[in-house]
Amino acid sequence: MTKRNSKILSDAAAYRIADSLHSAAIHLLRKVRAQDRNAGIGPAQLSALSVLVFGGPRSLKDLAGAEQVRPPTMSRIVVGLERARLVRRRSTDDKRRMLLEATARGVKILQKGRRRRVQMLVRALKKLSGDEPREAAAASEFIRKLIGKLS
Repeated sequence: MTKRNSKILSDAAAYRIADSLHSAAIHLLRKVRAQDRNAGIGPAQLSALSVLVFGGPRSLKDLAGAEQVRPPTMSRIVVGLERARLVRRRSTDDKRRMLLEATARGVKILQKGRRRRVQMLVRALKKLSGDEPREAAAASEFIRKLIGKLS
């Protein structure tokens, strides 16, 4: 694509689409996140646990960065997760550095929560008709591509 062809979309149109995508993504997440009440832990703990389950072990500092909170805040969240036996600390070769990792119990809670959210979406998708399921699949792939373009 040439530079001249790359700006087919006006700034105003791009803004409207971006605003609509942002709103839709937030509303979808809020709807399915309602299922998280069944997990038995708060949203901040669930989010941090999710990073460890799906992203692997991390230091407290890295986990705080991923969650966009300060390390003292993350420390309090992790203490709660440790008390619930959902996270454990693991030492590394560098004795000054500890990694946090999800326990089997933590993984199980996250997997159950994901299944509940996905089942909610399955029920909604089954109500679609005609080309709507294909459009939903295409929208999902498009969003994945768009995520790859975010810096």
